[in-house]
Amino acid sequence: MEYLPTTRHLLRAKDLADARYAEPLTVSEMARAAGLSRAHFSREFRRAFGEPPHTYLLTRRLERAAALLRNTDWQVLEICLSVGLTSVGSFTSSFKSAYGISPTVYRAAFPPATERAMVPLCVQRIYGRPKHSTFGEDRGSGRG
Repeated sequence: MEYLPTTRHLLRAKDLADARYAEPLTVSEMARAAGLSRAHFSREFRRAFGEPPHTYLLTRRLERAAALLRNTDWQVLEICLSVGLTSVGSFTSSFKSAYGISPTVYRAAFPPATERAMVPLCVQRIYGRPKHSTFGEDRGSGRG
């Protein structure tokens, strides 16, 4: 088995956090992906990337939450759960700590998602047509 620098192992864990941020991922699982003990992994991760692994994972989740707040009309609870967090209270506190404002205030700073929705023209045409067409109404009169 060849020796790989610790940084390569840490990148595996970082990639895991990037890919599975929405899942209930733990620091222990990230350490396993790096092939290191939890304590050694946490020290080396912080040394290599400038922040603890838990903070890195939370940052990924909050970045995704911010994108969802800007681009969807999902409820804050839905966004919280979809990014892998389980408590709206801690989500709101963490979001406010990272962005300086609450998720609701952050969302209000952007136009509603419905105003920016990109709907293909073919879909607009289909759903934009009248639901109750008057075409052919004269067929019931016996002419036809």
